Amino acid sequence: MIIYYSGTGNSRFVAQAAADYLQDELVDTHAYLRGHQAGNFHSDQAYVFCAPTYAWRLPIILSDFIQASQFTGSKDAYFLMTCGDDVGNAASYLAKLCQDKGLKFRGLLPVVMPENYIALFTVPDQTESQAIIQAALPGLKQGLERIAQGQDLPTRSGSFADRVKSGPVNVLFRKFLVKARAFRVTDACITCGRCAQTCVTNNITMQAQRPVWGNACIHCMDCICGCPVAAIEYGKKSVGQPRYTCPPYAGELEKKEA
Repeated sequence: MIIYYSGTGNSRFVAQAAADYLQDELVDTHAYLRGHQAGNFHSDQAYVFCAPTYAWRLPIILSDFIQASQFTGSKDAYFLMTCGDDVGNAASYLAKLCQDKGLKFRGLLPVVMPENYIALFTVPDQTESQAIIQAALPGLKQGLERIAQGQDLPTRSGSFADRVKSGPVNVLFRKFLVKARAFRVTDACITCGRCAQTCVTNNITMQAQRPVWGNACIHCMDCICGCPVAAIEYGKKSVGQPRYTCPPYAGELEKKEA
């Protein structure tokens, strides 16, 4: 079973590729997370969790969901985490999570995808994004083949720098930088309500036909990158910058092979 969470589509793409390659069931956690609901899952095949990397760790919102959910059948758990560069020491936290849930950690595959964190970085344009996705396909396919064969993913041990990034830097980053106060809407807003309807933490409400952000933001970037008219800005950082949403998987692994 392929279980995924995605903000702007990178992890959805990887999850869809995994489901297609492994011929397995695909589960989107978005409705569970918005509804504050745990899951009750059964799979005879290994569980494959796909998610973005938030400050060199699995997003807390997904970690909490896994902790609260039930998993029967197979005890094998693989993780595919999309990232802009690296995943730090995320593997050690995933191993502990699996231990707590009675699952067997079978490894972590980092998948470098186009940067989407517009609150801090400049995201690539469409041409560069497509090149990054194409470059990720061979490694993704190799990882999926290992999963298909029941092999562990070759997870490396975290260096001192990795442990710092996934440890104290992660904690400080979430505490001081993951805030919604810099989000604002411009006069280009068409009051479609898309941002409020899709916010995974229900952090956006429509007031006087304009979105208003609360205090539960996790910086998934779905609102700003998914706005159909680019009417949402993050302070001055996003002004004039491209937005990024990953297109759905469309058989790219097979196309690459051909």
